[in-house]
Amino acid sequence: MVDRIWLAAAALAALVSVAGGAFGAHGVDDPQAKAWLTTGATYLMSHSLAVFAAAYVAERGGRLARFCPPVFLAGGVLFAGTLFAMALRAPRMLGAITPIGGVLFLAGWGLLAIAALRSAGSRPGQDH
Repeated sequence: MVDRIWLAAAALAALVSVAGGAFGAHGVDDPQAKAWLTTGATYLMSHSLAVFAAAYVAERGGRLARFCPPVFLAGGVLFAGTLFAMALRAPRMLGAITPIGGVLFLAGWGLLAIAALRSAGSRPGQDH
């Protein structure tokens, strides 16, 4: 089972996502800043929800799914975090870090796919 700490962290990341998206919609005028905030919020929210999908797959016996939450959330910190920071006028060189977050997202989805395939047809609590 995915630890409840990861689930709480995912819920907090979703909260940050909503705040970032709202700030992008109402708190900035610069079109580039709006775009960064929107993109960061979208990806952070979808990967926060992916942690809950990982919990489901882990509960169905996909043991690899236990490794997905830190990968998804680290990706969110790097990807959305750098976009949010640049929208708030941090140096644009932070944009060089953003793709690392994207690679972590890809790795998390790959892990989750493998975990789901390995859990197919299993019952909750059954190890694979």
